[in-house]
Amino acid sequence: MTLPYAEIILKKGKEKSIENFHPWIFSGAVAQKPETLKDGDPVHVFSAGKEFLATGIFHYSSIAVRILSFRKELLDENFWIEKIKNALALRQALQLHNNNATNAYRLIHGEGDGISGLIIDVYGKHVVMQAHVQGIFNFRKEIAHALQTTLNPETIYDKSEDTFFTADENRFLSGTYSDCEIKENNLVFYVNWEEGQKTGFFNDQRDNRKLLQNFCKDKSVVNLFAYSGGFSVYALAAGAKKVDSVDSSAKAKQWAENNVALNKLNHHQFYCEDVFQFIKNCDEQYDVWIVDPPAFAKRIDTVKNAMIGYRNLNTAVLRKAKSQSIVFTFSCSQAIDKELFRKLIFQSAKQASRQVKILHQLSQPADHPVSIYHPEGEYLKGLILYVS
Repeated sequence: MTLPYAEIILKKGKEKSIENFHPWIFSGAVAQKPETLKDGDPVHVFSAGKEFLATGIFHYSSIAVRILSFRKELLDENFWIEKIKNALALRQALQLHNNNATNAYRLIHGEGDGISGLIIDVYGKHVVMQAHVQGIFNFRKEIAHALQTTLNPETIYDKSEDTFFTADENRFLSGTYSDCEIKENNLVFYVNWEEGQKTGFFNDQRDNRKLLQNFCKDKSVVNLFAYSGGFSVYALAAGAKKVDSVDSSAKAKQWAENNVALNKLNHHQFYCEDVFQFIKNCDEQYDVWIVDPPAFAKRIDTVKNAMIGYRNLNTAVLRKAKSQSIVFTFSCSQAIDKELFRKLIFQSAKQASRQVKILHQLSQPADHPVSIYHPEGEYLKGLILYVS
C-alpha cells in the first residue's frame, strides 16, 4: 500500500517498544528522516531493516513521533470517524452516554483511546476538544466532522494552545455556545469552556467526588484549590455542616458560589486567597481536608521542584489537620507516578510527626482509560488518609 507520507527510519534495535505497542517514539531513536519534514507531518515508521512499524505524526520535540495506528493507513475522514466511534462505544458501555444523571464525560483520552495528543470532553450537547501537539491540531476539521457524524453536538469548541492558531482561525468549529450547565450524579454544575481551566471542568474527579460523600455528613470540610467547587458541592449535598472553599482565582469564586446556589445548598464560604497562606493562618479544626492542586510537574525536567512542592503542601496540611481527621490528597502530574507520590506523602507525614493510615488509593475514572501499553497515562493519583 503506497501512501503520500514521509518515511522515518529507526536506529537498529529501537523498534522493540513499537512492537510492544508503545505509542511514542523518542527523537534519539530516529536514524533517518527527510530534510523537508515539517512539524506535525504524518509519517510512516520503519525499522532499520525497512520493516513497516506504524503510522503517526512527527514533531520536532523529545517525542518525535506520536503513533496513531500500527497499520499502514491514511489519516483521512474515515480514520477519525472510526476512532471516535470506538471511543464512543466504550462510553456507551460505561453508561455515560445518554445518562440522565450524568451528561458530562471524557470521550477521547489521548493514548488511552489511541490518539496521542488529543483530549475531547462532552458537556451535554456540547463538545470541547484540545490538541496538545501541532500534528493533531492540523486535523481539527476532520476531527470536528467525525464528531458531527457520531454525536451531532450543538457546539464543537477548540481549546488548543494559542500558539497553534493563526489570527483568522475560529475556535468554534460548530455552534457558538461558550458555556452550559451539566449534570453529574444528579448535581448541577456551570461549565465555561472559553474562560475555564483545561476544557472547563474536571471530569476526572467524578468518582472521587462521589466517594468523598461517604465522609462528610455533619462534618466541617475544607476544599483547597477548589476551582469551581466540585468537591465542595458534593460535600454539602452529603450533609456537611459547613464547607470552606479556597482558591486564589476570583473567577473560581464566582463559579463555585454559583454552583452551590444552582444546587440550592447552604453553609458554604469561599476564601479567595493563596492556599499556602490560608493553611498558615488557619485555626479551624476541619474534619475533612481536600487537597487537589494543579499539576506541579508538567514535564520530566520539573519533577524535582514538583516533589518539593507536593511535600511542602502536604506537610503543611498534615501539621494543621486535627486528630481523627480525613485528608483527600491528589497529584495530577503525569511525571509523578503513584509510587513517587506515595513516597512524598510518607515524607510529609514524617516531617509533620503524624501517624497516618491510607484508607483508599485513588485514580482517574473509566472514561479516562489507561492503555496497558502506555502506563504513563495513569496521571491522576490520590490517597485518602486518616490522621491521628
